[in-house]
Amino acid sequence: MSWTIHDAEDQTGRIAIITGANIGLGFDTALELARKNCHVVLACRNLVKSEHAKQEILRQLPAALIECIALDLNSLKSVRKFVDTYSKKHDTLDLLINNAGIMMPPYSLSEDGFESQLATNYLGHFALTGLLLPLLAKTPTSRVVSLSSLAHKWVGFRFEDPHFKRGYSKRSAYGQSKLACLMFAYELDRRLRAAGLNTYSVAAHPGVSATNLAQNFPKILTALFPLVGQSSAAGALPTLYAALGEDIQGGDYCGPRSLGEMRGAPVKVGSNRASRNEADAKRLWEMSENMTGVRYLG
Repeated sequence: MSWTIHDAEDQTGRIAIITGANIGLGFDTALELARKNCHVVLACRNLVKSEHAKQEILRQLPAALIECIALDLNSLKSVRKFVDTYSKKHDTLDLLINNAGIMMPPYSLSEDGFESQLATNYLGHFALTGLLLPLLAKTPTSRVVSLSSLAHKWVGFRFEDPHFKRGYSKRSAYGQSKLACLMFAYELDRRLRAAGLNTYSVAAHPGVSATNLAQNFPKILTALFPLVGQSSAAGALPTLYAALGEDIQGGDYCGPRSLGEMRGAPVKVGSNRASRNEADAKRLWEMSENMTGVRYLG
């Protein structure tokens, strides 16, 4: 039997933060969590678009508990401001879903000097998770879900030049950022276990899904997506399984089960050797702490 959202228990009294929740996978994840009566915080860069997403969820689910708080993962200052705002309103956190991402844009650096895909997809989430950890740690059965991708298999991590200052490949930079997300998810779970905490760190990927992330792809490739991929709503199911599945354990990785994990029902999946290299994961963690100034679970 495949897991479906109908298998998930009612989430009344629980609260979830979803980054990048105004569109695509994040929106569909937020909608389904709200349908399960979870209090959902839409953590988005653009508050106008976030408010539009909130109103669409309320149109479908008038009793939903939806909140918008600004978060720009390309800015460590914004990450800290988000955590400060959230912490003043809430003293628990059941689910942190590190969903937001950008895919293969032209080269640019964040305001902190990081390559934009590494900043948005990974480093911002690394800092966000660390700053929210005190709330997660005191909330029973809390989970952190990190979004990776099939692209984690494209490249290794460029420890000597993570920001592509010696020649930019948008494809390699995207693959690196998603490898980092998966390495982080595994290393975070190891550190949570070592610290004796009950928070689970898990990961998920959506397969090939029709979302806004493909906006920088050639049109001929996006036209092929419906033939091999799936809808955004279907692509959100591995994330929801990772967040809500009763059989999920720390360190699990969830994705679609069919066609090379490009589409299908959500299941637990494997990942490549690079993502599971513990020495590299520790090196990445230390590098991330140095870059962000956020240190935790040392």
